[in-house]
Amino acid sequence: MDKNALFEKVAREAYEKGGFNGVWLYAEKGEIVSKGAIGFRDAENTLPMQVDTIFEMASVTKQFTAAAVMLLVREGKLSVDDLYTKYFPEYPYKGVTVRHLLTHTSGMPDDFETDTWVAPAWENEHRIPPCSEILRFIIDSGEEPSHEPGEVFRYTDIGYCLLANLVEKLSGEKFEDFLKKRIFEPAGMDDTNILHTRRDGRPSDRIARNMVLEQNGNYVPSDLSEETAGYVVGSDGLNGCDYAYTTVFDMLKWDRALREGKVITLEEQAIMYTPVVLSSGEEYADEDGDSYGFGWGVNRDEEHGLIVQHSGGMPGLNTWFERFIDEDKVLLFFINRDAEDMRANGGFWDGMMAIARGEEPEPVVTIEDVMVKDPDKSNWESFCGKYEHAEDDEDDFVIDEVFMKDGELYANAVIEGDDTTFRLYPMGEKEFGRKGGFLKLTFGEGCLSYNGHTLKKL
Repeated sequence: MDKNALFEKVAREAYEKGGFNGVWLYAEKGEIVSKGAIGFRDAENTLPMQVDTIFEMASVTKQFTAAAVMLLVREGKLSVDDLYTKYFPEYPYKGVTVRHLLTHTSGMPDDFETDTWVAPAWENEHRIPPCSEILRFIIDSGEEPSHEPGEVFRYTDIGYCLLANLVEKLSGEKFEDFLKKRIFEPAGMDDTNILHTRRDGRPSDRIARNMVLEQNGNYVPSDLSEETAGYVVGSDGLNGCDYAYTTVFDMLKWDRALREGKVITLEEQAIMYTPVVLSSGEEYADEDGDSYGFGWGVNRDEEHGLIVQHSGGMPGLNTWFERFIDEDKVLLFFINRDAEDMRANGGFWDGMMAIARGEEPEPVVTIEDVMVKDPDKSNWESFCGKYEHAEDDEDDFVIDEVFMKDGELYANAVIEGDDTTFRLYPMGEKEFGRKGGFLKLTFGEGCLSYNGHTLKKL
């Protein structure tokens, strides 16, 4: 199996079909088997992507935050079972430990997301709030916790922001400086820093711009798009949950430093890779069998052994870092553009992960590849009209109207509060899909079904 040729083939196919723009690296026992870059790092297509392009890591940063906490535990400055109120008495939720924050089991209120706090600060006050203000936001909200600590796993960025504040308080250093001095430099990660490029400026044109695909088909930097700028710019003062900037080569150095116990000992890593156990006594696992430790997703695969990983996402950005502990392999890929076709994007992810596991990848396909090529359109006019909304959709995804345009079927929809229009591609006589996701819509007699709802035409 020529893994390098296969990685290159999947990347090229996905790029040509609008599913990938970025860099990748795959290594075995510390030796690079495949690496590459394809596409551009700016919206104007003037700066070609390079393998050493610097990317924002988004939530892949959480493993560094967890590592910083473990260094403080080693020094005796805290225990992971300490209550957070020991260090921040004003924190309003009782019984929450450092461990709960590390494992996303603190019981943080369901509607607590960073964008509910930072976007208004930027849009209304034109300021980027610092991470130190997040505790005041929590207090002022008056929200009750969604669960008792330890009862439920619910992924949250805010918990890791609180951990970053804890690192600063106990170390007496800025979070950025602590990670640089105690983690990045000892690991030899010369191109890695905690950066706030929207707040402080971009120190290098090697940094890829994160680009969102707008309705007009143009790519716009996420911090300049009307749809995403409020959150992207407003959140740039946070720490802990994001804002490590690095390269695939530095992340390979991090992999080797971990394997050698250079920064975090093997015993400390074993603790970090231990799946969280809920207060019920059950080990948490999602529908794919993945659990979570301290800043790492954890999976014990029957064939490949222990695998730890983390993804990251921001508007116009996706990152993936996966380490096969028992087989000594590592897979990384960073993407800095929204996909034009989500099937091509999914084919890229699936293909890269299959090759890393010694499997042949499936061909990368677009919705045009799998749609009905010569559909019977005689009934399409009957599908057109306005449709009622499901009461529990809460604007996450709502089909408002279906209409014909230039002989094709389209939908007006509300996705996460934003109005959007997209083409519907025939997948069967009455079944349709869209480029921007894997949504399946089925038309019936005077009704439309999607996302488990059947809604009447008005």
